[in-house]
Amino acid sequence: MTTTDDFGELIAASWARCHDFGLTHDAPPTARELDQPACRQLHEANGILLDTTECEVLPYYDNILANSRSLIMLSDSQGRLLRHWGDRRFTETGRPDLFREGCSWQERHNGTNAIGTAIACGQAIQVQRNEHFLTANRFMVGCAAPIRDVNRNLIGVLNVSSDAYLPQAHTLGMVKLMAISVENRLMARTYSRDCYLLTLNTNPDNLDSQWSGLLAFDEGGAIVAVNQRAGQLLATEQLHQPISELLNLGLDELLGHGDQGPFQLRTRNHRRLFGLLRAPSAASNGQSLSRPTASPIAPANGTLTFADIEFGDEQVRRCIRQATRVADRDIPILIHGETGVGKEVFVKALHQASDRRDQPLVAVNCAAIPSELVESELFGYERGAFTGASTEGATGLIRKAHGGILFLDEIGEMPARAQARLLRVLQEREVTPVGSTEAYAVDIRLVSATNQTLREQVDAGTFRPDLYYRINGLAIELPRLRDRSDKRALFRQVHAYYRDPDQPPELPDALLDILERHPWPGNIRQLINVMQVALAMADREVIETWHLPDDFIRDLNAATAHPVAPTAEIKTAPPEQRIRSTLDSLLEVYNQHQGNVSRTARHFGFSRNTVYKRLRELGVR
Repeated sequence: MTTTDDFGELIAASWARCHDFGLTHDAPPTARELDQPACRQLHEANGILLDTTECEVLPYYDNILANSRSLIMLSDSQGRLLRHWGDRRFTETGRPDLFREGCSWQERHNGTNAIGTAIACGQAIQVQRNEHFLTANRFMVGCAAPIRDVNRNLIGVLNVSSDAYLPQAHTLGMVKLMAISVENRLMARTYSRDCYLLTLNTNPDNLDSQWSGLLAFDEGGAIVAVNQRAGQLLATEQLHQPISELLNLGLDELLGHGDQGPFQLRTRNHRRLFGLLRAPSAASNGQSLSRPTASPIAPANGTLTFADIEFGDEQVRRCIRQATRVADRDIPILIHGETGVGKEVFVKALHQASDRRDQPLVAVNCAAIPSELVESELFGYERGAFTGASTEGATGLIRKAHGGILFLDEIGEMPARAQARLLRVLQEREVTPVGSTEAYAVDIRLVSATNQTLREQVDAGTFRPDLYYRINGLAIELPRLRDRSDKRALFRQVHAYYRDPDQPPELPDALLDILERHPWPGNIRQLINVMQVALAMADREVIETWHLPDDFIRDLNAATAHPVAPTAEIKTAPPEQRIRSTLDSLLEVYNQHQGNVSRTARHFGFSRNTVYKRLRELGVR
């Protein structure tokens, strides 16, 4: 038996196990059904898994259920079928026993198959028709992914099968995503009532992705659960340790972000992440604390021009001058710059400066799309092109950009196969959807962006050299925030954009001096987060140093020779000791200031987050 796909070694190992089990290719599948009482017991033991999958996850993947060629199956950790959804032809063509609830799909009973082999090898897998060990099972192609609990123990397997010869990369990606969705929903369902849930990712725009990290911690800050992605981002899978040991901020400061939407944080190993905090539903009645965030810098009418992002820095002015000269020419642009310098904002302004301002600007974050889904998302697909494809097909993002500008952000993350197809599109000016032989002409101008050094990726063999030279027409290097000479004007602009109408319009020179000294590793994106926190802390008062986030002050003091105190007045006793000694008078002062936390905190000379914590202890907030 030979196989050419990425799972060849796993399939070969599975066939070897089947020989050891004494199976032959001509052997009939073994149903090994459970009687009715045992089947009821199986359902009861897996009730939460079943309910979560059917009611909370599958409704988001109705495109798979709508495809008449596919069947979704859910098994328990032993490969016993719990339920199936979709095409009934699988169950009505002489093979009903295989699809009855309780039937075992372990390899020893049914040979190499997606469910059984995923259990045996412990990872997601696809099994093509002729890769099934039993000839009787070669009517289908299957993709399956394990479902694990927070301790990484196997609790089930999700499978999508088809009876057609179809490309399976997209289906495998969908199954992985569905399995992760189930895992995250189970974790949230288990811990959301009594614990805080912290979502983590490397980009604030991707916090709603199922590929985000998720961890749960109790009111004392002890971590009680992490998903696999959170373990990767935090470089740990250890539970029951204080979250403050993993993040470069204290528990009070973390909880203070609960009502402010996405925020920036750093791990103890200096990795910059973004987070979104949700309070326990028992305390918040299940309401999410997140809220939508505005565009970084934008005028009142919502459109961005170069005049809105240029404040006098010569490097930025040069970038704008270069981009303006090629805006109406068919010259690809490649923008380099650290994360957070404003690459997407620059592209929006470029779109407005071009003769295509009335045509679409389609932005694609290549790092945010699972690798198995990139081709179908970019190039589109024909009806029935693969298992799980929409019955109506999909146009694809490239064709949606026809007549306008296609912006490929983080293009260095594009998989090799998609790189080859994109190169063909750029050369031939036409796109062929997945599963189709018909090509569609496209008229696009391409702008790409990366925070990596693509030339190094070319030398390392991870990025195609012919594609690199095709997209690298005009190279633009956006400066880091710390290198810009117009920082003070930019600080004022961001402050003016995010402040409420009843908040003071000015920023004190002393505060501008402090902002100017900061290294700003997160660039403009970090500036926006810092300004939003400071405005929330200041309320209706002028922003002062003590309104700035504690991690901002720590980074500043580590980078400069002029330490700054995070509070307006330095006290000799530690904050915790001082507030305990004044706890009796806290409510009195709080009431005197008519419930204004900022003024109460200023009165005592400690952080607003500490006031919140003690007020909660007193049952006030």
